[in-house]
Amino acid sequence: MARLPRLSLAGQLHHIIQRGNNRQTVFVDAQDCERMLTLLEENARKFRVAIHAYVLMDNHFHLLLTPSTKDAIAHTMQAIGRSYVRYFNDRHRRSGTLWEGRYRSTILQAERYLLPCMVYIDQNPVRAGRVVQARDYPWSSHAHYLGLRTERLITPHALFWRLGNTPFAREVAYDALVQSDVASNHQQALTDSTLSGWALGDADFLQNLQALTPRRMTPKPAGRPPANPPSTPA
Repeated sequence: MARLPRLSLAGQLHHIIQRGNNRQTVFVDAQDCERMLTLLEENARKFRVAIHAYVLMDNHFHLLLTPSTKDAIAHTMQAIGRSYVRYFNDRHRRSGTLWEGRYRSTILQAERYLLPCMVYIDQNPVRAGRVVQARDYPWSSHAHYLGLRTERLITPHALFWRLGNTPFAREVAYDALVQSDVASNHQQALTDSTLSGWALGDADFLQNLQALTPRRMTPKPAGRPPANPPSTPA
């Protein structure tokens, strides 16, 4: 079966997951995390990608972003991946592949899934048992949105500003969302759509996306097509 072309469209919200090969560690310590963040900032600026949220875990990372062109994500991820592998192998005296094949990605309907996906990303360290609260994890964009630090890497999505009329109001509102976490069905939908590459949104959103590309937005129904009914004798 031919590999499904990756879905990437300019101006749309994308969720990205990149895993280590065989779930191996790709961030050993703070120096590795800082190197990745530097590469993300440099290449996001170079290829005009707006990064809205991120988290770096031991063996994978998530990004939530909007590209300015359809090829911007591919160029960004390729540049980051190659540079980081060279750095990682040299520093840790290893060789060979680091990533589990190509990165996984999909398009999300921003109005419906921007904030749930941000919360989903921020809660990764909590679900993994790394910290008790998302604000305690140093390698995610969560602290930026709580006003605890400022990251040049981050470009807040326009929809985020609707959480409040002042920075403090937005910080409080977003903190409450993260404390409440994401419903389990939303967590599963965000994971499944990104790993499979199918777009996530309502019917109108998917229909509008389909008009922009020949690549299918959703999988075909399982099973064989129904047989033609027998003709009725005249």
